[in-house]
Amino acid sequence: MEDDIMPKYLIEVPHGADKASCVRAIQVFMRSGSHFVTHADWGCLDGDHKAWLMVEVEDKNAARRILPAAYQHDAKITELTKFTRKEITGPEKLLEQHRG
Repeated sequence: MEDDIMPKYLIEVPHGADKASCVRAIQVFMRSGSHFVTHADWGCLDGDHKAWLMVEVEDKNAARRILPAAYQHDAKITELTKFTRKEITGPEKLLEQHRG
């Protein structure tokens, strides 16, 4: 990875399936003041009671700190990677970094 490119993370934040939990989560996110959080995508209307955010920050801890405190513990944070054609055609390089 180049030094000037920040890692990208997908943050998945679950909340309760009842209407009150959905409303509360959305309100807390909207009041957070964080640009990232106020622009979350939600799955509630499709029965998947989670919010998703994609952020570019220095590490997983920084990604977690973006979230309102009440939702930090249960959030799943995944570092996203794009592969180049060279990386795909040279499987030994991918296997060296693969985490099972």
